[in-house]
Amino acid sequence: MPAHQLDKACLKKAVRRVEWRDLTQMRMRDGLTECLHPLPWLGASLALFYYELWPLAFFTEFMFFLTALRLNHEAIHHNLGFGPRGHRFVLHGLSLVMLGSNHSVAFNHLRHHQHINTDADLEGKAGKMSLLQVLAYGPLFPIECHLAALCEGGPAWRRKVLIDLALNLALPALAIGLGLWFFAWHFLAMLIAQGFTALFAVWITHRGCSESALAARTQRGRMVNAVSYNMFFHLEHHLFPAVPVKRLPELARRLEAVEPAFAKAIRPVLGR
Repeated sequence: MPAHQLDKACLKKAVRRVEWRDLTQMRMRDGLTECLHPLPWLGASLALFYYELWPLAFFTEFMFFLTALRLNHEAIHHNLGFGPRGHRFVLHGLSLVMLGSNHSVAFNHLRHHQHINTDADLEGKAGKMSLLQVLAYGPLFPIECHLAALCEGGPAWRRKVLIDLALNLALPALAIGLGLWFFAWHFLAMLIAQGFTALFAVWITHRGCSESALAARTQRGRMVNAVSYNMFFHLEHHLFPAVPVKRLPELARRLEAVEPAFAKAIRPVLGR
């Protein structure tokens, strides 16, 4: 059964039947473990840049950005087991090392969930583009996200975004002051990665889904999901955003157990 032919009532019935609330429980130590995922990749990339091992350095930078996006995503949805202040500090900390404002990402991502496939869904519009269109649009995407948060988010969101942007200056200033030239390669890699966020964080998981009963794509296969840190279980995330990413494989299993048609109807992330 193709995804666009999946009966919405059938999907809603499956969502109502599946047990999921037990999957949302996160202790503080679970959240701290999540915070550790990007650090080895960041440390490795800086060391590799220092020794001018460029291909390996840029690969570890990509993995750092991937794991940092996952952590950002969990903090946005308060899925780390911290209080509101703790999740806010995580977003500020990520802004320090990723460049840009992660609170601008949060503002647009929460609206994406609330207004998916509508004119208010700035994040999701990349999913309606062709590959060439999203590649051309990519560098504009973070700029539009920042402007939307600053202009439409109100005083609280504006304050958080401005704090993030101020933090963006800290590491470059430290690197210049101490002569740590290899940090410049990290910031260059982050600028490039930000320009491809629309492709990797939106288009790849939402393309072709705007007219479907399924809001996003998802992926099966242990190897692919291990390498992607389970970020490709995106449909399951949209159905149950309170479930942490690390538990999405179990959520997928439960969904398919209560509604076998779900497994046949999904659109894969790595597929047509």
